[in-house]
Amino acid sequence: MNKPRIVEWTQLRALAFLAIVMQHNIAEYIYRADIEQPDSIILTMIYHLTRFGTPTFVFLSGVMLFYHHSHTKPDYPKFIRKRFGDIYVPFVVWTFIYWLFVRVFTPEFWLSGMPDFRSLVRELFLPQTGYHLWFVIMVFQFYILFPLFLAGAKFIQKRIEKVTRFTPMQSVITLILIGMALYTLLMKWSYYDMGGWTASLPQPWSGLLQYRSYSWVMYWFYFLLGAVCAWSVDSWRSWTAKVLPWMVCLFIGMYMWLGYDVLRGSGDVVNLNISTYLKPTTFIIIMAQMFMFYGFLVLLRGKDSPFQRLLTWIGRYSFGGYLVHALVIYCIAYITRPLTLTGWHLPITLLSFLVTVATSLAISWGLSQLPGSRFTIGLQRKKRPSPRLHDTVSAIRTSSPERNPSSSANRSPETS
Repeated sequence: MNKPRIVEWTQLRALAFLAIVMQHNIAEYIYRADIEQPDSIILTMIYHLTRFGTPTFVFLSGVMLFYHHSHTKPDYPKFIRKRFGDIYVPFVVWTFIYWLFVRVFTPEFWLSGMPDFRSLVRELFLPQTGYHLWFVIMVFQFYILFPLFLAGAKFIQKRIEKVTRFTPMQSVITLILIGMALYTLLMKWSYYDMGGWTASLPQPWSGLLQYRSYSWVMYWFYFLLGAVCAWSVDSWRSWTAKVLPWMVCLFIGMYMWLGYDVLRGSGDVVNLNISTYLKPTTFIIIMAQMFMFYGFLVLLRGKDSPFQRLLTWIGRYSFGGYLVHALVIYCIAYITRPLTLTGWHLPITLLSFLVTVATSLAISWGLSQLPGSRFTIGLQRKKRPSPRLHDTVSAIRTSSPERNPSSSANRSPETS
């Protein structure tokens, strides 16, 4: 039987998508030579509101996989084939689109004769024109290794059940804290030490460290945290609601610290890489934001406001929107880059963000209505039931007993 859909996961995915689109719009404008300091500072402040975006996508990938396979062992060949079609094929399609889009507007492309397809092959491993597509390469590694993660998680779960000295909740919290400590240490090595290791190590180790952001190793904690959420949804909801005031305070403190850290470490031009994902202090603010937003969504459960419905709709089409949004930013930048925007970088960034979100989601929705949408945006087109089948389903629903209202918001399975 299909498991009930957890609506806040879709809504959290929508918030993560909006955060990533805002990040990339800020990156388009904050480094321009004609930007004034007030605009630069405000854009930096907005940027630190969005740091949770990509790690939250990793967290939700773990949530969905562990939620749907908590009691069943996946048929690995079938599992990989499905994920390959849903995730990797759209990545290949959009990699080609970005590679072609950037080149068709350059004279060298038409004068060189045979296109350099070697650069296209490189894009499949180290995306540059589709700069955001690195995430698909990284997260697909979790899908490939998922049976190992699942076996390890079930082993730990069985060991927890045998522990008598602590309650299961205490054991899980202890493991989370240990995991956070180990991951913080990994972030410390990544930000402060691995740059020096890269210069001293031979290939291929030097290359692996240089492109470490492409590796699942740098994001494993968020994925396994998704297993904790997926296997104890009610406890997770209760806990995030209880710690919400503390997470708000932690976020405010880290928000001020990251802003100060970036402004102190930057020169005339703001350096947003100071608050990279792979840094201990950034990890702390990401965790605070994830728990904070999850807690807010838990408090809003059952209200069915227009805002929540909008988030749910955005979340459904967010993967397609993610794939296409950089192309929209390219198109906007084609208009704005020749312009002098002194004193206008902040409003233009916000306007560009709104246009990018609306256009990306519109394209994602439009592609979802076409055949083959699974291979373009990873979303299967819904098949409309025949009139006879529709009448039969309606009759069954009419005759079925009333369901538990706390879990009846939407019973269709979530698309991972």
